[in-house]
Amino acid sequence: MGKHLVSAALILLILILQAQLWFGRGSLPAVAHLTEQLKTQNQHNQQAQLANDRLAAEVRDLKEGLEMVEEKARMELGMVKPNEIYVQITPAAKASGSR
Repeated sequence: MGKHLVSAALILLILILQAQLWFGRGSLPAVAHLTEQLKTQNQHNQQAQLANDRLAAEVRDLKEGLEMVEEKARMELGMVKPNEIYVQITPAAKASGSR
């Protein structure tokens, strides 16, 4: 009778462990589902990172582009911002004489 009781207890313990493995919180199907969710989330994160990189490049281009346009307008067209005083210095003309 003692052997049967130990065997029954061991079988019951194995059944409980198997139930936890297949139906519990850390079960194989739950882990597989979480792994799939993680893979999907990583793909979304990569797409979001690409979008962020594109936007950062666009912002950088706009900033640099506006600075270049402003510099060109100042040098070539004499652009003056409000409350600025524009001073233009021209080189003195050399006297053309023959020596």
